[in-house]
Amino acid sequence: MPQGTEENSLGGRVRRYARVSTAMGGLAARLAGQRYLGLKLEREEHAVALKEALGGLKGPLMKVAQMLATIPEALPPEYVGELQQLQANAPPMGWPFVKRRMAAELGRDWQSRFAEFEHKAAAAASLGQVHRAVGHDGAVLACKLQYPDMMSAVEADLNQLKMILGIFERYDKAVQTKQIHAEIAARLHEELDYALEARHSALYTAMLADEPNVHVPVVVPELSTRRLLTTNWLEGEPILSFVEGHADQRNQVAMNMFRAWYVPLYYYGVIHGDPHMGNYTVRPDLAVNLLDFGCVRVFPPSFVGGVIDLYHALERDDVDLAVHAYETWGFRGLSTEMIEALSVWAHFLYAPLLEDRVRPIGHANHGVYGRETAAKVHGELRRLGGVEVPREFVFMDRAALGLGSVFIHLNAEINWHRLFNELIHDFDVKALARRQKKMLAVHDVPLPVAGK
Repeated sequence: MPQGTEENSLGGRVRRYARVSTAMGGLAARLAGQRYLGLKLEREEHAVALKEALGGLKGPLMKVAQMLATIPEALPPEYVGELQQLQANAPPMGWPFVKRRMAAELGRDWQSRFAEFEHKAAAAASLGQVHRAVGHDGAVLACKLQYPDMMSAVEADLNQLKMILGIFERYDKAVQTKQIHAEIAARLHEELDYALEARHSALYTAMLADEPNVHVPVVVPELSTRRLLTTNWLEGEPILSFVEGHADQRNQVAMNMFRAWYVPLYYYGVIHGDPHMGNYTVRPDLAVNLLDFGCVRVFPPSFVGGVIDLYHALERDDVDLAVHAYETWGFRGLSTEMIEALSVWAHFLYAPLLEDRVRPIGHANHGVYGRETAAKVHGELRRLGGVEVPREFVFMDRAALGLGSVFIHLNAEINWHRLFNELIHDFDVKALARRQKKMLAVHDVPLPVAGK
């Protein structure tokens, strides 16, 4: 792939600090005032102001806010409710910006490499925007162009995030946030590397090759760089377009989504880690298009084995096997009471899989799937002195909740138990490790390292 020239810079970081300081500067003072001076913090009002400030900033801080809103353990509910409203469709950059950025990636004659290139962005998000184009062979293309100076923005915003999480941890000790920050930082750095995303896309094409109801875009290497990703355009309708459809349609879309997410996990230890509604669309035959492979998480085989072990532990009421699963994931020093608190959360997540009947996934309280149960567990962990969440757990938890929210929107009623057991009936950690090693090597994706 051709390469752009933009890198991280001190000047870029300084400019970014200046831009985010207005949004974040008062947060520390207000929380510290409530904690140490007894001042009343109107959290609802402050959360609204924070959302409005973040909504005016393109880049990773808005992306992080969206991530945190889907990790139940990360933020108080007042903030989650507001940050969830941040939209991925941020106002796009104009045509003069697009011309400069495209020239930086493909050269001054870049327009000659397309038969057509639409001036107006088809979609805009926190890190970049997508333009529809047509190749000289007539193929319809999607060109995802990264905003300028995003590496500098990531470094500045991650430092701000560390401060924010540190403040919340001092304010509320239920969950230690170091690993949450480390995991989000790693995924954000990866998300800026479109060359890696291209390899992830090829990886998903291979992993889902036997799934006729899931489609993945094909990358055009000669029109892609580390900050420009060109693929074929996949036509489809937003998934929310089907929420009023016939039950059979809604259930079929949900089953296709289930296969799209969990075949890669249980066969290869890989998960699509961004549960945003804009990252999948539905075709006329109800097959799904799985889009945007910037946030992909590869798990050690033992971690996936822990997911299966915990399922069997809950199924058999086997406390020792549950403890083994938690320890496999990286939880340390768990007391009996902590294990009981974590198992409340586990029972919530696994409940649809444990019941051999047709049923909905559940329901969303205050617009957040799992919020009520998470609040209960959070309070108990706070009482017990807090727990450090292992890195791998952060995006596994987030992905499960994100997909659950999709199923709730679709009002899907399926025998989730049988779907799940079809995937895991012959599960073997060693076999997964062999498949994973071979598949990742072919697509030049690094093998996972436990705790990283």
